[in-house]
Amino acid sequence: MGTPEFAVPSLRRLCEEGYAPVAVATGPDRERGRGQQMQPTPVKEAALELGVERILQPEAVRAEAFAEEVAALEPDVIAVAAYKILPPAVFTPAAKGAFNLHSSLLPKYRGAAPIHRAVMDGAQQTGVTTFFLEERVDTGDVILQRTTPIGPDETAGAVHDRLKEIGAEAVVETVRRIEDGTAEATPQDDAEATPAPKLRAEDGEVPWSLDAQTVHDHIRGLSPWPGAWTKHDGTRLKLYRSHLPEDAAALPGGDAPGTVLEAKSGADGRLVVACGDGAVELVELQQPGKTVLPAADFLNGYALDVGDRLGRTADD
Repeated sequence: MGTPEFAVPSLRRLCEEGYAPVAVATGPDRERGRGQQMQPTPVKEAALELGVERILQPEAVRAEAFAEEVAALEPDVIAVAAYKILPPAVFTPAAKGAFNLHSSLLPKYRGAAPIHRAVMDGAQQTGVTTFFLEERVDTGDVILQRTTPIGPDETAGAVHDRLKEIGAEAVVETVRRIEDGTAEATPQDDAEATPAPKLRAEDGEVPWSLDAQTVHDHIRGLSPWPGAWTKHDGTRLKLYRSHLPEDAAALPGGDAPGTVLEAKSGADGRLVVACGDGAVELVELQQPGKTVLPAADFLNGYALDVGDRLGRTADD
């Protein structure tokens, strides 16, 4: 059971290892793209390519009809990756258990945005967890975990792409252990739990008043989606990559947070902005209706000068 691209490697690896599912549950086809044409989910596309014969696409996973469909399949195991919150009526029919793949080292970062929140917090390590499903979200007994470091300039998107592959291997190993009867379940310590709530549009606003490390982590933690943003003279700019300049100590001090300290285009150009403590170099930006550009190229087509302020004003 899964919907987005994150779940596709898990489905592929299960099929490659001889664990092709009798059915796949995924989200309904939706209107997507510029032409708003009806499109299948990434998991459905992969399932069709892999020859999965039964594809379930419930509008509501809590509908009684969906639970009945799943029960009729008489599943041995239900594997879930990036799907909706399931009621017990859907996952309890699995004779040997139902498990979920979560993109954090549980109990850290329980919730809808574990990758984003880990990067935004400046975590140096994350990973994936498989755990047996329980009614309370992300609280079930842990089966296995796999870890990976987070680089100092790495974005949430880069971590996501690595975790979906690590997660696929974890899913296969979990199914293998369940099949062999060697899946040892370890209870989570709720006292160690941290939340990873769903991101809202307002969460993307860059907190220039905070220190440079926090601002940098904020920008990369929201890249490429939903994108950190700031205002400049009423225009909302999206920021996708940043860097902590090595010459930060030599930069001017005392400027108000959000003040542009350097704005130079060309081969050796860069864009540096003051924070509450220190400064960040903005590496990739986007203005409304335009493509994402390196800062030097962005400054060729957008007027941003030293002394300008980024961030909302009283008029915004």
